[in-house]
Amino acid sequence: MTGVLMGTRDSLPAPAAPRLRRPGWRDPRLVLGIVLVAVSVGLGVAVVDGARTTVTVHAAARELTPGTTLAAADVRPVEIAADATAELYLAAEALAEGTVVLRGIGAGELVPRSALGAASAVSVRPVAVPAGPHLSAAVVAGSRVDLWHVPEQDEGAASPAPLVTGVEVAEVDRGGSTLSISSGAVVHVLVPAEDLPAVLAALAGPGEVTPVAVPGAAR
Repeated sequence: MTGVLMGTRDSLPAPAAPRLRRPGWRDPRLVLGIVLVAVSVGLGVAVVDGARTTVTVHAAARELTPGTTLAAADVRPVEIAADATAELYLAAEALAEGTVVLRGIGAGELVPRSALGAASAVSVRPVAVPAGPHLSAAVVAGSRVDLWHVPEQDEGAASPAPLVTGVEVAEVDRGGSTLSISSGAVVHVLVPAEDLPAVLAALAGPGEVTPVAVPGAAR
């Protein structure tokens, strides 16, 4: 019996071991892998090329105040990434004659195209305000001040009153130059056109117009 069983076992075919096949070109998994690698490489190259591509735009070489007619000496070329935001700034080759600054631009700031226009579009006017010898050190070009009218002492019980708030300072002359019109400082402020009558009347009348610094409002 044992011999019969052994003979039967010996006559059975041995099971074939599974053989791993190398993926061929028609294997969809291989094709998908190649596509993913190619896309990743392409995206990486595009990102690197985009970072290396730059355009030349203008930055302010000094503090630029509204009403300034922009000249070549007022700007300097800088390189920035050539992305969608580059269109917001004045291109190096786009400085047209007669271009006027419509709003304040700080020194070193990129020049926005929206901050430029024609002289007729300027909505503020420069006004010189004598400030006396006790002007705050916080009042500098590019800062903002409130203008207050302080009546003379013999005008009864009238209290100081604001004339205009948050106006930009274009220039400060602290004395010692030909621009001074008094023994103290003179602050040149940019007053909105609609506020000019009140400010000019206060400057021409009795009392004083005092510039008061607005904390944290410097550009």
